[in-house]
Order: sequence, then C-alpha cells, then structure tokens
Amino acid sequence: MKYVAFFRGINIGGKNIVKMPELRQLFNDLGFQDATTYIQSGNVIFTSDLEQHKLVPLIEDRFIKQFAFQSAVVIRSSAEIVKIVASLPFEAVEIEQAVSENPAVEHLYIYLSNDPFDIEMVSRICASYNGKDKYQIINRELYLLCFQSIRDSKLAALFTKFPQPPTSRNLKTLKKIMRAIQ
Repeated sequence: MKYVAFFRGINIGGKNIVKMPELRQLFNDLGFQDATTYIQSGNVIFTSDLEQHKLVPLIEDRFIKQFAFQSAVVIRSSAEIVKIVASLPFEAVEIEQAVSENPAVEHLYIYLSNDPFDIEMVSRICASYNGKDKYQIINRELYLLCFQSIRDSKLAALFTKFPQPPTSRNLKTLKKIMRAIQ
C-alpha cells in the first residue's frame, strides 16, 4: 500500500535539520519501497505491506536512533490523502473572503493526527478565541481557515496547547502530494 509520512517540526527555522536523502535512506533501511520526499518539511511517500498502525512506532524509533532527536510522525494512506483534500469543510464563499483579505498567503491548513481529535478538548482550548479564523474537525483532521497568515493566527497558536500537538500542512502542499501518489 502507498502511504505518506508527515514529520512534525523538522527543518523549521534552522532547527532539527534533516537532509531529505538521509530521510529517504531511513525508509529504505526499514525495508519500505519507492521512498520519495516532497519539500524539506518532512513528507515521505513510500510503499509498505505493513498495516498503518504498525508504521508509526517503527519509523519514530528509527528516526530517533538515526537523527538523535524526536519528531512525531503521522501516517496517511494514499486513499486517505484523496479523501482529506476532497473533504474541505468550508464554503467557497468563506474561502474567497479569506483570500480577499490577504491574497499573498496560504489560507487553508490541515492538521493531521494519528488519533481522532478530542472535540471537547479542542473546544475548551479554543473557547477564548473570538476572531474570524475557523476550524472544523473531521475525525483525525482539523481543518483551519485563516483570514491572515497562519503565523498571525491566534486560533492556530492555540493548537500548540493540545496535549499531542498535531502536524500541519497547507492545502496546496497536500494537493501536490495527492498528485504525486496517484
């Protein structure tokens, strides 16, 4: 089965540097096939006969041994990537409104977790937020619509308070990954 591994917090701001050839080699050393990387933020497309739930501990353990720091990894199958992109929960008019406020930045982000999001916990953490940004949870994905840059989003900043912070990718990146796996 074809999968995508999304690493959290590598090659950001000059910290936790991982060269993509070394990351691909890690996947090859684990016996996975067809390992390719997409952009420097730690997206690895690969093929494996293992079940999805067995991949995370295997990859995270090898990653720590090879790179001497921890980076959480989230796995999705190729079919799940297609579904994530197709399940965008915001109306076109909402997206157009956000883009019109700041056309120079990305506005749609998907936060990925290995486990379903705890809706009550997310609601509690985000209860103090009263801006324009919006989020929707669909199982193991949290979709975020930012009206300004994600760097300026007070709602996105609250997501760092989750007990297990998820990893995020913008919709443009996920669409490119989807095209690469099809």
